[in-house]
Amino acid sequence: MTKNVQQSCFRSSLLDPAEFTLTFELVPSRGGRGKEYSRILSLAEKIAMDGRIKAVSITENAGGHPALSPEVLGLDILQMGLEVINHFSGKDKNRNQMESLLFGWEREGLNNLLVISGDYPKQGYCGYAKPVFDLDSVQMVAMLTGMNQGCFSKKPMPLTSFFKGVAVSPFKSDEAELMMQYYKLHRKISAGADFVITQIGFDARKFQEVLLYLKQNKLNVPVLGNVFIPNLTVLKIMRRGKVPGCVIPASLDRLMMAESSAPDKGRQARLLRGAKLLAILKGLGYSGAHIGGPGLTFAGLDFMLNQFRRLADSWKDLINKMNHWPDKNFFYFKQDVTSGLNLPQPVKTGKKAKFSPHFLLAQAVHNLAFDPQGLLFMPAVKNCSALEKGILAPIFKQGEFIAKSLLFHCKNCGDCTLSEQAFLCPQSGCAKFLLNGPCGGSRDGWCEVYPGKKRCHYVKVYERFSQDQCLEFTRGFLPPRNWALNGTSSWFNFYAGLDHNNLHYAE
Repeated sequence: MTKNVQQSCFRSSLLDPAEFTLTFELVPSRGGRGKEYSRILSLAEKIAMDGRIKAVSITENAGGHPALSPEVLGLDILQMGLEVINHFSGKDKNRNQMESLLFGWEREGLNNLLVISGDYPKQGYCGYAKPVFDLDSVQMVAMLTGMNQGCFSKKPMPLTSFFKGVAVSPFKSDEAELMMQYYKLHRKISAGADFVITQIGFDARKFQEVLLYLKQNKLNVPVLGNVFIPNLTVLKIMRRGKVPGCVIPASLDRLMMAESSAPDKGRQARLLRGAKLLAILKGLGYSGAHIGGPGLTFAGLDFMLNQFRRLADSWKDLINKMNHWPDKNFFYFKQDVTSGLNLPQPVKTGKKAKFSPHFLLAQAVHNLAFDPQGLLFMPAVKNCSALEKGILAPIFKQGEFIAKSLLFHCKNCGDCTLSEQAFLCPQSGCAKFLLNGPCGGSRDGWCEVYPGKKRCHYVKVYERFSQDQCLEFTRGFLPPRNWALNGTSSWFNFYAGLDHNNLHYAE
């Protein structure tokens, strides 16, 4: 089977409304040899021969831990005639390394990608690794879209054919966390995302919420629902919040612990629950499902898929068994008490922006001096142009940095995005320096990296946003930071048209 034929199977299936496409997640271990690698290859070979799974995805340093690079395993699996979806994250690579790696993957036929920001790095050689996060997932999708269209570089280059998936999590506890997930999804699709995979969850109403939101906002991309089969070890780890973005609700935890008293430790019950979720996802109108779970065997997978086929037509009767999400947590749509799902009407959140004197002062100064319609804008353009060339430039630059450090915890990036972030600095506020919305790792409003100590930057941004600013956030996206401007005056750069605003008002 040629690479092009392999590539067409997964795409054509996912883009065909009549098909329910199944994929399966593989997690490489630390090392490229040994029993675990052989076990994964053996499982992949059985999946390839079976034919019901259209592609396997391969994680990239899942959980922030170093592991075998996904293309190594991917190339072995391609030889079996099974398609591969490589996870592609930004946590370890700058944009130049990304481009270099992508050229190699494209040449080898590894064109299906799940583009993610990535989990924060954990301990490796001699301690903890430096986080990179040069590009966020939105910017990575935009780069891939440019490579596909041939407009990536000023110089001509061969077109690529990457098929770009992204992630979204409806399983967030409060309004701010959830809505920023959806707002970032707008930006991912605007950047060129081809399909979506949800985060792990066990609630039919929350899974339906994603489809209703996409339909309401005319975001027409296929979606795979995540069907995860945890073992008891992973259940304990997830219960403690140690897997970024993955939540085991208390009701499900109690149920699974009760099931674990069975002779098989609850294994069959967990597989049957996965089959029920598959049936629900198909009934809801999902384009397919993304299956995963530690130590899942082909026999277990086969049992689950056979049960799914048996249960598919009775999916509505299963909804009240798949309701593991706290009612007190935020739902975007009103509940349909008859079906147990959602009505198409969003809830009235009563959102009001939280304004502080600090915010109001910053907004007033921005409107006067940094809005092209502001009274002080053109005088500021002229004065900054003159100051930049004079002997007072270093003093001006230092004064700007001191003022913004005191007010906004400025990191002197030279390409300021405060006005797009409700006057909160993402370089100091977000542990991953993300510019286009949150990662999926936050929990109960807390940052993935500093749980219980630091609130998610984008939760705070949402709380400051007005309704108009929320709407504006769904349009377009911010380009990556230009590191050539690091340590320079963002005010000089803004008025000279050198930063991301590209105003070109300089004289």
